[in-house]
Amino acid sequence: MAETEKPLLIKRYASRRLYNTETSDYVTLEDIARFIRDGREVQIVDLKSGDNLTRQYLLQIIAEHESRGENVLPISVLTDLVRSYAGQSTSVVPQFLAASFEMLRDSQEKMINNLGGMPNPMAAVPGFDQMQKQQRAFLETMMGGWKTSSTMPAADGEEAPSEESSDIDDIKRQLADLQKKLSGLS
Repeated sequence: MAETEKPLLIKRYASRRLYNTETSDYVTLEDIARFIRDGREVQIVDLKSGDNLTRQYLLQIIAEHESRGENVLPISVLTDLVRSYAGQSTSVVPQFLAASFEMLRDSQEKMINNLGGMPNPMAAVPGFDQMQKQQRAFLETMMGGWKTSSTMPAADGEEAPSEESSDIDDIKRQLADLQKKLSGLS
């Protein structure tokens, strides 16, 4: 439905007001957030220069929600995102995040569709193993080639090397515990 529609064009005037070209009225950031929650793609462009401002406004919407206490992004994720702008991982992060969110969306849809007769919803989450593999590859990239500890479960057919510092081992144990908890949700 929303995938086949053209994005809703919002024009930003010099006064910084946002104009909905479909309904010919001014909109707020909250209106734009509602359009997006309703499944609509939006494109925000500067009327004078033609510059695409969509990313800037989406980040502003997220920042406003986070500042109001609607915390979706944990501090550790925000910290990692800031770090990713300065490292070699900048080429990996966008693809990783996009793939992770796509799998999350697909999994949520399938869980909702299958929830009725299933004893353990997490058992049927499609792509969960693939998501773990992607997360492992992301972590290895972020850690600059450090070896992963044997305490972090290896993906099917992969061997997990050992030898790590105690701090890294502790973090990896915590990550493994979190993965076990995710796998054990019922």
